[in-house]
Amino acid sequence: MRHILFIDPLEKLTIKKDSTLFFAHALKEQGHEVFMLFEKDFHFINRGKAELSCYPFESSMVKDSYYIKEFKLGGALRLDISKNDILHMRLDPPFDTRYLRYLWMLKAMRTAIGVQVLNNPDGILLYNEKLAALEKPSSLETFVGSGANDFVKFVERLKSQNITSAILKPLDLYQGIGVEKIELKTDINDLKEHFLKRANEFQGPVIIQPFDEKVLEGEIRSIFFKGVEIGSIVKVPPKGSFLANIAQGATYSVAELNAVQKKNCAVLCEELSLVGADWLAFDILGDNISEVNVTCPGLLVEVSDAMKKNLAQEILSLM
Repeated sequence: MRHILFIDPLEKLTIKKDSTLFFAHALKEQGHEVFMLFEKDFHFINRGKAELSCYPFESSMVKDSYYIKEFKLGGALRLDISKNDILHMRLDPPFDTRYLRYLWMLKAMRTAIGVQVLNNPDGILLYNEKLAALEKPSSLETFVGSGANDFVKFVERLKSQNITSAILKPLDLYQGIGVEKIELKTDINDLKEHFLKRANEFQGPVIIQPFDEKVLEGEIRSIFFKGVEIGSIVKVPPKGSFLANIAQGATYSVAELNAVQKKNCAVLCEELSLVGADWLAFDILGDNISEVNVTCPGLLVEVSDAMKKNLAQEILSLM
């Protein structure tokens, strides 16, 4: 069985610790045929052969580590894609119109040709990474919208609960991009103006939720595959910051989920498995899941590094 990984251009990736490249290396180590597929070569034809230009590669790891030392592409090969292949959707967000088009194409290819797609585009289409968590009763009280008057009402509601600050973030970006802390004591007209500016910048609904001080102690990233916990770390923001994103300078160490956190993750794993979303990464703050990473779950290298265990191989053992 061949594995074809649909990824962003290599120049956009941090090669050393990219989850997809780490996973690709593990696939090759197990003797699978593995190829890279890029946007410029991806297309869909509903009749006849479905030939795509895909790239073999060579890779090596830094000795006694989980980091990639070298990753080089070979020349393009024309592959006839069939139901015997697994196509891995590994494009990073933002979840914009471009991203949506690729999901539609993958869905059509899966139906017409029978190629297997991981994660299934149906699951990615149905579950927004932030809203999926907000559907659960244990989630933080949250506003999602672009109407200024409704935003003001929500701010007043938070203030009536003696909440003094909130988090404003986009609905469809990643790695902490666009996330900011706002102080609710600020003049309401200034807050309203800033909200409208952000809604315009993000071209639609914005998320507002109370700032949770627990983030200063760290946010958990927990990776699951087919309902099995693969590994978890806690990400601690750098001094003076509230962003628990490694890309924004957070440090990390091994974490152990408590019973409530495990149950919350298990519920979502079971739900998303029904639409073929098997590889998930949860961001957990306190006992609340704040995000369900379903598009291109990352930090596989960092979690492997913290646990001193090759978690790519763990995932392959469950496939």
